[in-house]
Amino acid sequence: MRNRPIPGSSGRVRAMRLLGDPVLHAPCEPVSDFGPSLARLIEDMYATMYAANGVGLAANQVGVGLRVFVYDCPDDEDVRHLGHVVNPRLVAADGVELRGPEGCLSLPGIEAGTPRYDRAVVEGVTAEGAPVRVEGTGFFARCLQHECDHLEGGVYLDRVTGWRRRRALRAVGRTAWGRR
Repeated sequence: MRNRPIPGSSGRVRAMRLLGDPVLHAPCEPVSDFGPSLARLIEDMYATMYAANGVGLAANQVGVGLRVFVYDCPDDEDVRHLGHVVNPRLVAADGVELRGPEGCLSLPGIEAGTPRYDRAVVEGVTAEGAPVRVEGTGFFARCLQHECDHLEGGVYLDRVTGWRRRRALRAVGRTAWGRR
């Protein structure tokens, strides 16, 4: 029996910001207010991530320029990782660098082979201010690096080069949201 509610079950789905929105391309500010508004933001982020069938979501993807991300992501062994990190710092990204398919809720329908390390460590705090350290490998490591990039004002396409980048950008141009 569960002793706590399912993350996002009391949240509301927020509008997703898409590639080109200025909030996605600016570094996010550190969180300093650990009150009810932060808890509400995190609940809304879970609800939004689940509604979009994502595995991770950064606050700027819902238009909030704060250093927060949520995740519900499997690793390569299909172990589920669920949580959030406030004021995260990517303290390690190492191991083998692999180019793997990567997508993003802010670039719906677009995917490109993106190089990422197969191990990542993120440190930060919880919504209550307690220290947290999250370590991931494989797909989960990719997720952690991806969300940290968002909070620095980057998107995964910034890491894609050559013909892969050109192909992805052409695909963006063919979408209804990319032609705005």
